[in-house]
Amino acid sequence: MKAIVYEKYGPPSVLELKEIEKPTPRDNEVLVKVHAASVNDWDWGLLRGKPFMNRLFFGLLKPKNKILGGEVAGQVEAVGRNVKQFQPGDEVYGDLSGCGFGGFAEYVCAPENALVLKPASMTFEEVAAVPQGAVLALQGLRDKGQIQPGQKVLINGAGGGAGTFAVQIAKSFGAEVTGVDSTRKLDIMRSIGADHVIDYTQEDFTKSGQRYDWILDFAAHHSIFDYKRALSPKGIYVMVGGSTARIFQVVFLGPLISMTTSKKMGILAHKPNKDLAFMKELFEAGKVKPVIDKCHPLSEVPEALRYFGEGHARGKVVITVEHNNKT
Repeated sequence: MKAIVYEKYGPPSVLELKEIEKPTPRDNEVLVKVHAASVNDWDWGLLRGKPFMNRLFFGLLKPKNKILGGEVAGQVEAVGRNVKQFQPGDEVYGDLSGCGFGGFAEYVCAPENALVLKPASMTFEEVAAVPQGAVLALQGLRDKGQIQPGQKVLINGAGGGAGTFAVQIAKSFGAEVTGVDSTRKLDIMRSIGADHVIDYTQEDFTKSGQRYDWILDFAAHHSIFDYKRALSPKGIYVMVGGSTARIFQVVFLGPLISMTTSKKMGILAHKPNKDLAFMKELFEAGKVKPVIDKCHPLSEVPEALRYFGEGHARGKVVITVEHNNKT
């Protein structure tokens, strides 16, 4: 089978399209014929080995997992003898970030608990955009409580893959949503329902004087004290992504601020695939839809990652996998 492989950390140019052996599922695994995958922050970070803490878990000097791709959608080709949920022919999707990645390939093996059945109304490209981004957004908005109708919610990084889901999910809860991102993403934020948009190249929302009941942060460019200032008296700040320095700041100072003030500040503990059933309800109700910027074939994964890494993506960048008759 064909797969995008990398043997060392570095820029997208270290990725190679290679012919490798097709995997065989273990007893508790499913072999998936991949039809689509999508690019996310995990892929970008693991490609470069940054932030450094990624290397502690995924290979200090070189990557343990040679194939990136955490979000996949496809068709079950074969099942291990202990698999109960699926059978060959089932259309599935899921987040493989907790079980070895491997989605940028024609086939991938995954534990059955990392997959769910694909909604019949959605394409493989659409559901490939869902598993990590949508679940991160949903869990981030319920991390330390439940958003209430009318609350003022700010989403930093609202024009990206997970951010576009967060805007729509927050709106489905009845919140008043402010989206923050770059100039070229203002229109996409408006189109998915953001009540207000802020161009971070022109305005610093932490200095505007506006206070928010909830801040969901996919970018973390500011100090934790800047975010604290932008919260309402009982506001909640949830960090989803950011630099190592910002992560450590929130991990160590967030609990202290939460204990000594009425504001709550913390970092999201992502639970892969946990809320896909709830997301399916939102999709089928028409309250949320994946926002896809571009689709690239498997051979163009390096180009897709380069585009993603430059921060230009409006919504998700999806990889489509074509199969010839021999595979």
